[in-house]
Amino acid sequence: MSRVLMIGAGGVATVAAHKIAQNRDTFTEFIIASRRKEKCDAIVDAIHKKGIDMHIETAQVDADDVEQLKALLAKYQPELVINLALPYQDLNIMEACLACGCHYLDTANYEPRDEAHFEYSWQWAYKERFRQAGLCAILGCGFDPGVSGIYTAYAAKHHFDEMTQLDIVDCNAGNHHKAFATNFNPEINIREITQKGLYYQDGQWIETEPLSVHRPITYPNIGPRESYLMHHEELESLVKNYPSIRLARFWMTFGQQYLTYLDVIQNLGMSRIDEIEYEAPLADSMSADNGQWTASNGQAPTVKVKIVPLQFLKAVLPNPQDLGANYDGETSIGCRIKGFKDGQQKTYYVYNNCSHQAAYEETGMQGVSYTTGVPAMIGAMMLVKGIWKKPGVWNVEEFDPDPFMEQLNLQGLPWHEIVNEDIEL
Repeated sequence: MSRVLMIGAGGVATVAAHKIAQNRDTFTEFIIASRRKEKCDAIVDAIHKKGIDMHIETAQVDADDVEQLKALLAKYQPELVINLALPYQDLNIMEACLACGCHYLDTANYEPRDEAHFEYSWQWAYKERFRQAGLCAILGCGFDPGVSGIYTAYAAKHHFDEMTQLDIVDCNAGNHHKAFATNFNPEINIREITQKGLYYQDGQWIETEPLSVHRPITYPNIGPRESYLMHHEELESLVKNYPSIRLARFWMTFGQQYLTYLDVIQNLGMSRIDEIEYEAPLADSMSADNGQWTASNGQAPTVKVKIVPLQFLKAVLPNPQDLGANYDGETSIGCRIKGFKDGQQKTYYVYNNCSHQAAYEETGMQGVSYTTGVPAMIGAMMLVKGIWKKPGVWNVEEFDPDPFMEQLNLQGLPWHEIVNEDIEL
């Protein structure tokens, strides 16, 4: 018997829920909780419409409130909490897990609300508390971070005596036919992309201006796409756990139209994450007169409210959960690694290509959600089966990669290898 509780009801959570329901022999009891319970109910309805007969409970919780989280976990007493909420809420959920004796798994590391900055130090600080409680916390179990770390661990185990260079490459060659949309939560996506770039070389972290370093990279079945150097959190743990790596970088593709819109958003101040004061109409004090809102003195009353521009922008942009129906093309994500084996130089490229339409047909979500949600389910499977389960706080590459790699092939994200060929970087 295994009881798991998932917090979150977005695109990634929708995929993870479908995959959990497809693996009912492993996940015998399943609860979905989110701030809006109706979103959880919609996921359950979609699963049942696929003909999957699994009883799934739903609940409401505000993940900003640790006491609400504690009450939720005390009620359901899950073995594992799968955190697919917002990165701001990671520490709250970890606190609740410690208080209630639950294992923990997430797909993205913590970042504070008021600063576009993310690193593992906040969550690594919980290592001793989880160890003393006999609980396991698995960090960053999506695709990147997640599978990218598992690919690296697999390469270290089977292909290299020493790895010296790691390039994680992430290409979305799909088309959602929208003028501008983000593939996951717009607020998190834009915060991430507009940060300064960061890469590791010879023991030093080197900072670059946002998206200033770029070059074409050729992706399997896709061809050359302009790829931009970015900061990504898994580099921090991978160079720590594989100290022979002397150069580590993360690259992601963006189309010119996307970058043009992003530039406009920044220039207009809509990517700001600080609060601004806005004078809004006080609708409750108004009356309708020939379709116009007026007050008794002829002036519309107003009230000063505080809004975060990026959060307002998120409210008007397309919902990533609604992109799948018209999304075509595919993603290609992998690791390109250089190093030595038996005294000889070696190159190794391991990757997955994921079809947006195939992902949509299976789960109702596009490929970016699919490539994150499937690994979250597999990580949960590893824990509840006792394959990945040791007290403390861990990144995915600190576990045996082989059983996870086997499940990737079985669960919809098959991987491919290219050995000792030109890997461009």
